[in-house]
Amino acid sequence: MGRRLRVGTPVLLLLLLGALGWYASYATTVLVWELRKLLPWLLAAALAALLGGAPALVRLLTRRRGGKGAAGGSAVLGWLGVAVGLGLGALGLVYGEYLQDRAYATTMRVVTDPVPELAARAPYVVGEAQAAPNLGDVTGEISDVSYLPDSDRFAVLVQRRGWLTGYEVGLVQEVPLGGNSRAQQRCRFDESASARIGGWFTHNLGRKIAAERRGARFSEEDAYVHCQGDTPVVVVPLKRQTGVLVVTERPAGVALYDGATGKVTVTDATTEVPGPSYPISLAARQREGTAAVGGFADWWFERSGWDASEDGANEGNESEFTLRYRDGSARSGYVTPLTPQGEASSVVAVSVVPTRHVGTGLAPLTVHRLSPTWSSPQALAALIKAEYRDVCCWNDDQVFEVVPTGGTTWTATLGSEQSIRYRVEGRGQINGREATCLKNADGTLVRCAYAAPGSPEERELQRREQQKQQEQPPNGGTGPVDLTRYTDEQLAELNRRLSEEVNRRLKER
Repeated sequence: MGRRLRVGTPVLLLLLLGALGWYASYATTVLVWELRKLLPWLLAAALAALLGGAPALVRLLTRRRGGKGAAGGSAVLGWLGVAVGLGLGALGLVYGEYLQDRAYATTMRVVTDPVPELAARAPYVVGEAQAAPNLGDVTGEISDVSYLPDSDRFAVLVQRRGWLTGYEVGLVQEVPLGGNSRAQQRCRFDESASARIGGWFTHNLGRKIAAERRGARFSEEDAYVHCQGDTPVVVVPLKRQTGVLVVTERPAGVALYDGATGKVTVTDATTEVPGPSYPISLAARQREGTAAVGGFADWWFERSGWDASEDGANEGNESEFTLRYRDGSARSGYVTPLTPQGEASSVVAVSVVPTRHVGTGLAPLTVHRLSPTWSSPQALAALIKAEYRDVCCWNDDQVFEVVPTGGTTWTATLGSEQSIRYRVEGRGQINGREATCLKNADGTLVRCAYAAPGSPEERELQRREQQKQQEQPPNGGTGPVDLTRYTDEQLAELNRRLSEEVNRRLKER
């Protein structure tokens, strides 16, 4: 009986531990993910121990046989083995990172085609700043702000105060570039739906997702909320790990958290969600993998690939701009201006990854080479302040995101966090300088510091000049003009120009 207990007790404990590990799906998922990431480091340590321990084993065997002369040599060989093992391990780790970047860049395609036509939107920092004033009597704290390209709205997820709590409300609001519309929708979470990302114990949304799909994880930045009628639904794009020595991530469907019932549903029908279904964190990792487009030496010395433009002009949102296509196809993409590796800061390419992707493989990454190239966002911001100093930047006004908006064009927005007033659209260096035009927030042309030859802006300015000449009196004087001949749009433009001229003269005094 005693023997059976001695044998059965360890077996029973192992079974209990195994059952506990299987039940604790979230903890085991996190453990497996982190161990797979550490596997190259563990192998490097094992290699160093193996090469360093072999001579020690030989020395031990020599002592047992009565030999003494080889002891000193074994110690030297042991330390040499440790050094060689550490060197090989470090080389393996570095080369493994290169192979990892190569794995993420497998779907990359470099083209000289123009960037697809993209629709301008309100800057991310503006959508974030305008969330709090529209929350009303909500007492929670904003935990996430995301842009939903399908509806051209910003989604705000508000966390309920307290430790063992979930979310309080979801807010989906319109932040237009032009006009005064402030359409918004608020949907409140039921108190029974008390889970959230990063919550404690059973209030952890990751734990609920792991119970539905073991082995899948997510990044907090990928999640967002939308209102399905009066019911908030949190959408969490999922990821899975692949590989052994070279571990990478792949999409794994989406999890939908019902804010009314607290139920979690995991689905692979990613086209049915109302916003991005492809993880933005995965798109960013693919873009970082472009550094491995060359050989290992080029990757090590940073002689190949591209970096995201990080010169400070796009502070708060420097890469993976979520933008809609203008072709009416309801498509959208994660768009990033790219600079070459090194000290150069000019934008030479633009990467695009779709926000929706069917399947469990990596989405295609397209890198559009620009010709001509653009100046850096910081240089463009300085150029805008110099060329349009009468409208930028007074009081709290500033230049916001400089983002690609198609073909050869970029768009920067001007104004404050609570009111976008203008936008500046430009093209790359033409005849040695940047072509820029100032427009109202709704896209109406105001003037150009330099209109690109053959551009729509140049044709519009020529049309205005011809119209102005036709309206002048024959004697060249400044006689009265018949305002009844003006259209509503022309009268509005005339009134705006008159107001700007009055304001400019008042500021000069």
